[in-house]
Amino acid sequence: MRPLFCFIFCLCFAFGFSQDNEIPKKYVLDASQFYGSILLHNTDISHLITNHPGGIILGFNRKRFGHEDWEASLGYPDTGFSFVYQDMNNPTLGKNFGLYAHYNFYFFRRNLQFRVGQGVAYNTNPYDKNKNFRNNAYGSHLLSTTMVMFNYHKENLFEGLGVKAGLSLIHYSNANFKAPNTSTNTMAVNFGLTYDLDGGKVYEYLEPVPKEKVTEPIRYNLALRGGVNESDVINSGRYGFWILSAYADKRLGKRSAIQLGADVFFSNFLKELIRFQSTSFPEMEVAADTDFKRMGLFIGHEFFVNKLSVVTQLGYYVYYPFDFEGRMYNRVGMKRYFGDKVFGAITLKSHGAKAEAVEFGIGIRL
Repeated sequence: MRPLFCFIFCLCFAFGFSQDNEIPKKYVLDASQFYGSILLHNTDISHLITNHPGGIILGFNRKRFGHEDWEASLGYPDTGFSFVYQDMNNPTLGKNFGLYAHYNFYFFRRNLQFRVGQGVAYNTNPYDKNKNFRNNAYGSHLLSTTMVMFNYHKENLFEGLGVKAGLSLIHYSNANFKAPNTSTNTMAVNFGLTYDLDGGKVYEYLEPVPKEKVTEPIRYNLALRGGVNESDVINSGRYGFWILSAYADKRLGKRSAIQLGADVFFSNFLKELIRFQSTSFPEMEVAADTDFKRMGLFIGHEFFVNKLSVVTQLGYYVYYPFDFEGRMYNRVGMKRYFGDKVFGAITLKSHGAKAEAVEFGIGIRL
């Protein structure tokens, strides 16, 4: 599971709870208990996998019936919020309390529900060099968290009550905001109940209205991203970074666009890492004056949902004076458009499954 950080506020914007009284507002609650195992995605956390974690997942969902054009085209998904309490059943790892914004997508006549949620979590017992030095999974109290659920889902079986059961995957990471950051992934089985606050009242799904094909010329984008991160060397310090991106995109239809562009990275944590390796590990043959800047070329895809879009990019460093996690990099995240041109973005930049930083950005699409 790729960590994805702090997209919750973008999702909140996208949900757009309407004030139009003619649009039906139907809400469903759900509560599930889960029990599972921490996956060994990295041998560095093998000492932390001692027991089976468990907890509860609570959900608040708004049903969608096609009153906005994006709803019908995506199969009438729900929008909502989840709360997760997870006891890791390991005193070193502590407990996690997470709050998510989520989408529920439906398949097979709405009997299979796929929930994807992104949010933030609070961990009760992160790494401390004196009190909890064995916790190399969580370096801070505040964590990014991603949740995915696949459930058999049946609402309103009896007077508004329904059932759900399936599998869940919950990921926790601080995206290298503070070392250590080995992270955890929990795979669990879950079972629970749903309750329709309307008591099972049925609303009609609107048929999608045919739309004209979206055609656009090539558009040009400029984005400035920034944030704070730390290298994997514990207590090496957190440093600011900024990234300048320029790219072109071409719409393939109403929902998709492809991208081609370039990034210039000014990552100040690399300055400290270069200094540390050059002075402390001469066998690594790192020169103290090695340039910390990098430049990459990338291809990408953007998936549009109302004013929200999901971005995925794959890049390659063409200027790479210092070796850090390899030449390939990837970025995944969300953008929220304010009008036709200006957007805000939160993205996670990684090298494979190894997160480097969460990027907060603003940009313009010309």
